[in-house]
Amino acid sequence: MDNRINQYTLKSCFFLLLAMGLVWQVQAQKEPQYTQYMYNIGSFNPAYVGTVETPEIIGLYRAQWIDIEGAPRTIRVGANLPMKNEKHGLGINIVNDQLGPSTQTFIDASYSFQIKLDEAVKLSFGIDAGGSMLNVDYSKGLFEVSGEVENVNKFYPTVGAGTFLYSDKWYVGISAPNFLTNGLYDEEVAKVIEEKIQLNFIAGYVFDLSENLEFKPAALLNTLSGAPLNLNLSANFRYARQFTLGVGYHVDNAISGLAGFQLAPSTFVGYAYDYNTNNLADYNNGSHEIILKFYLGKKGSSTKKKGGKDKNKIKQIDTPRFF
Repeated sequence: MDNRINQYTLKSCFFLLLAMGLVWQVQAQKEPQYTQYMYNIGSFNPAYVGTVETPEIIGLYRAQWIDIEGAPRTIRVGANLPMKNEKHGLGINIVNDQLGPSTQTFIDASYSFQIKLDEAVKLSFGIDAGGSMLNVDYSKGLFEVSGEVENVNKFYPTVGAGTFLYSDKWYVGISAPNFLTNGLYDEEVAKVIEEKIQLNFIAGYVFDLSENLEFKPAALLNTLSGAPLNLNLSANFRYARQFTLGVGYHVDNAISGLAGFQLAPSTFVGYAYDYNTNNLADYNNGSHEIILKFYLGKKGSSTKKKGGKDKNKIKQIDTPRFF
C-alpha cells in the first residue's frame, strides 16, 4: 500500500501511518478502548451481562483525537439483562467504529450463567457470538493514490468467552473477545488485518470511606501477542451515591478526567476527557467520551393477591451498584 501513496501533507501522512497501524489490529480488538471501561464491562466480558442488579441499557459515544481528520469515532449500544432466577443473563452489544478510510460494525449476543460460591461471592461464566462487518474505502482521506486500489467489504464471525468473580464490593474478570483467529481472511485482506487473540483482565474494589463517600480504584489490562501491554488505571470517588469524580491513566498514552451524575435511580450519565501524554498531544485537542445508562427495574419480592396466588411486581433499585 505504501508504494501507491505519492503525495500528502505532513499531517495527513502522520495520521495515515498511525491509522493504518490501528486498522491492521482492529479485528484483533473486539472493539475500541474506552476510558469509562468501569461502566462498560459488558462490552468486552460476556460473563458480566447477568451479574447486574437490574436490566440495563447503555449508550456511549467517543470522539477521539479532536482536530485530526479521520480520527476514531465510536458509537456503542448495549444491554445487560439478568433473568428472574438470577442465575442466567443475556446481553447484546452493537458497536460502530470509524477510523480514517475504515468503518467496522460489531454485533454480538451474550449469555452468562453464575453460581454462588458463598453468601457473598458469585462466579459467572459467559460466552458471546456474532460478527464483524469491515468496510475500507480508500477514496476517503487527505491523500491521493495512484494505480488500482480495491476496497474491502468483508464479514467475520466472532466467538468469545469470559469469567467474572465478584461480590458487592469487588470484582475480577478475564475475557477473550474472539477465538476465531484462523481462516477468517484471504491473502488480500490479510494486508489490512492480522487476527490475534486478545485477553482482557479487569479488577476493581469499592472502599467505604464514610457514610456518604465511596472510593473505587480499578484497572483494565489488554494483552495482544506481538503488541505492548495496554494498561488503564482509574480512581473514582462517589459522594452521596449521586456524584462521581475521578481520574484515569492510560499508561504511556493519556491522562483522563471523569465525572458522573445519577440523574435519577433509573438514569446515569458519565463524561470523560483524555489528554495525550505521548507525541499525539501535538496534533490533537484530546478525546471526549459520554455514556448514558438506563436501569429498567427488576423483578422484586412477590405480593399476595386475592386467591392466595403470588404476583411479581416490578421495582426500581434505590441506588445502582458502583460497577
